[in-house]
Amino acid sequence: MSISLNRDNLKGFITPKDLDKLIPQITKIHRALEKRTGAFKKPLGWLHGPSQISDSFLKEIQKSAGEIAEHSEALLTIGIGGSYLGIRAAIELLGKDSTLPTYYAGHNLSSDDLYRVLQNLKEKRIAVTVISKSGTTTEPALIFRVVKEFLRERYSNEQLKERIICITDGEKGALRKIAEKNGYRSFVIPDDVGGRFSVLTPVGLVPLAIAGVDIQGLVEGARKAEEEYAVGDWDQNPAYQYAGSRYLLYHKKKKAIEVLSSFDPNLFYLGEWWKQLFAESEGKDGKGIFPSTLTLTTDLHSLGQWMQEGPRNVFETFLLIDQPQHTITLPKEEDDLDGFNCVDGKDLDFVSQKAYEAVAAAHFEGGVPNMTIRLCRADSFHLGYLYYFFEKAVAVSGLLLGINPFDQPGVEAYKKKMFRLLGKAQAKPA
Repeated sequence: MSISLNRDNLKGFITPKDLDKLIPQITKIHRALEKRTGAFKKPLGWLHGPSQISDSFLKEIQKSAGEIAEHSEALLTIGIGGSYLGIRAAIELLGKDSTLPTYYAGHNLSSDDLYRVLQNLKEKRIAVTVISKSGTTTEPALIFRVVKEFLRERYSNEQLKERIICITDGEKGALRKIAEKNGYRSFVIPDDVGGRFSVLTPVGLVPLAIAGVDIQGLVEGARKAEEEYAVGDWDQNPAYQYAGSRYLLYHKKKKAIEVLSSFDPNLFYLGEWWKQLFAESEGKDGKGIFPSTLTLTTDLHSLGQWMQEGPRNVFETFLLIDQPQHTITLPKEEDDLDGFNCVDGKDLDFVSQKAYEAVAAAHFEGGVPNMTIRLCRADSFHLGYLYYFFEKAVAVSGLLLGINPFDQPGVEAYKKKMFRLLGKAQAKPA
């Protein structure tokens, strides 16, 4: 398998008997997902989505992306949540593979942030992807208005048709109307895939292809995970092992916080994507594990104290990359004043691995159970595999909690209040 899951540091918190009791329940959930039974059956397009993406469709995306990138010096992608985080996570992790500098907007309402982005782009030839199923989500809708005005100062309406790409609903919604009215290129967001599960659809694939990321490899990795995790057997399915373990820690041991800890800053936005996936899927009906992240060893010098000796309502999942993209050898110093000639000639990653071993052991001994997910290497194939791993895991984890992991009714509460404060009317009909 392309990833491994080590659960040794769960001993004393989860027993084999606990796990055995859970297996029939997970098997039942597996069958329900495969048969698409229950109230959640519609938003399951992601489940077999990778295998249903044809190579010819990927080539179509790559062809369009190549045409767009050819006359562009930068990409601006507008979106929020599932229409933003998966894209940025991939580009941050696979930066060496991307060829077009990428900027982000529409994920906040900060004037200063948008001003800086546009200042950086004012001398560049840019392409813009705007991603929204409805076209009425506040942040991307308002920022798209500003960006269109910014572009109109430099390009004719005909030129804009080559520079603006809308990724939206196939038939309805404000962004679909905008695309058709102005003749912008467009790609369709599948109707049966929710936003936080959409990175392996045109939502993620189109901007990533424009940026120069290997989307063929990304999809092939997800296809491999889909194939391997179609097996309902607990022993053969690390996604189910992860889901079941975190459920037991929450349900049996009252561990209400999960911290995803990595030792590579390039995984930061992967952690942000993971937070949305799990928080929006599980946080409802008064239930759910609170997802948080740490970037180590940096955060050991701030939050490390809390993790070691704070409230024992937390568990930890380490996310590691086995093979770094680069090696840096540590040199020897004649006087050895800092005492670190002990690692003379070693690679810096060797020290990072020892730091992980020390942290995992110390936290475990301090009452923090932990698991470790290991990714072979940071490339498109393994990232696609990891995306699917977490999507499958959160589906099972949410269903174990007895909630629907595919809706997000609570997200609408603040929106309704904000729209009233803004005096926002309903969107105009076509």
